[in-house]
Amino acid sequence: MRLGAVADDITGATDLCLMLSRGGLRTVQIMGLPSGPFPDADAVVIALKSRSIPAERAVEQSVAAAQALRAAGAEQVLFKYCSTFDSTDDGNIGPVAEALMHVMGGDLTIACPSFPEAGRTTYRGHLFVGDLLLSDSPLKDHPLNPMHDANLVRVLGRQTDLPIGLVPIGVIRKGAAAIRTHFAKERADGKRILIVDTLENEDLHVIAAACADMPLVTGGSGIAMGLAANFTASGKVVPRPAPRSMVARAGRSVVLAGSCSSATRGQIAAAKAAGLPAMALDVSALAEGRQSVKDLTDWIIAQPENSIPVLYSSADPEVLALVQASLGQHESGRIVENALADVAQGLLAHGFCRFIVAGGETSGAVVAALGVTMLEIGPEIAAGVPWTRSVGGPDIALALKSGNFGGPDFFLTAWSLLEPANV
Repeated sequence: MRLGAVADDITGATDLCLMLSRGGLRTVQIMGLPSGPFPDADAVVIALKSRSIPAERAVEQSVAAAQALRAAGAEQVLFKYCSTFDSTDDGNIGPVAEALMHVMGGDLTIACPSFPEAGRTTYRGHLFVGDLLLSDSPLKDHPLNPMHDANLVRVLGRQTDLPIGLVPIGVIRKGAAAIRTHFAKERADGKRILIVDTLENEDLHVIAAACADMPLVTGGSGIAMGLAANFTASGKVVPRPAPRSMVARAGRSVVLAGSCSSATRGQIAAAKAAGLPAMALDVSALAEGRQSVKDLTDWIIAQPENSIPVLYSSADPEVLALVQASLGQHESGRIVENALADVAQGLLAHGFCRFIVAGGETSGAVVAALGVTMLEIGPEIAAGVPWTRSVGGPDIALALKSGNFGGPDFFLTAWSLLEPANV
């Protein structure tokens, strides 16, 4: 192992694995804290479900993961979080980053959520989604971690007592040596976490080159492209080509969507327009017993075997706000996650083995219910989303999609990258 990573949710971990695989590293994703030896791989990503839990629990789990990776030989650890910096004033990005710095022994790290390829950039410390400040974009309304402040220096400063600095784009464009000089200046001034401006993918490679000797790096999946390049350029890793397709066991297919993002809502609308059978999961009806997991599972099983049913809880922000006001934010989320996880478990017993799951929290619940403990990384469906295949558990093809990722036809076209297994 050369690079170890701690990701704060399942879909973010899969996104990261895709970037590392694209960069030529043999990459494996592990669900939760490992219970045995690590697999033979250049990079190992431990996927936690720590983004929206209390900060002290997130710190505890993340520290344990980083310690395990370091003990297994990881030369560098990446703490991976969302490209929209999803968090609250209490954490969890700041507290976890601070704790992992102690584990890895460094006195300086960066915070680089940017992923220009997916429209996430940082300028003068402010995070943008496309041409909009994060705080002006539709992505500001995450149901658990709303982000209404785009100034990351300010946001991170509210989460940790460590002094926060900035590496402006002018320094980035002068190259890795200039960045390292700026690092030294900021360190001497007492800064400990530096927000880095990033406008283009090439900026990520330059930033990563400057961080080659940094024990801990924090950021989104984009920075992983440059970190992977560090290992291949140094000759420590012989790069492997990224897969273009993936063999998958023959069986039935399904889409389970728990995300309420605008991208996922658009994908559901496109699937309906194309004629895919679709059914809404009604959170209030589930809570009141007017709808059940059995109802949902039976409906999916009853669809034609060659169809791709779509079960979704995704609602417009106004509807979601009403549901959350009635049931509570966390309770409504728990109902959705548990229901979709139970449905997935029931479908597995009826020949379903190809799953697209939308939403980070939903993906974590579904993967746990299916008994998946490790994933190998397959071809890229869309920026940030690969097909994966479970290793060591039930033979399942999984596309675990962050709610905001993928184009409108994602639910329609992803399946073309799967090849039937030889019988």
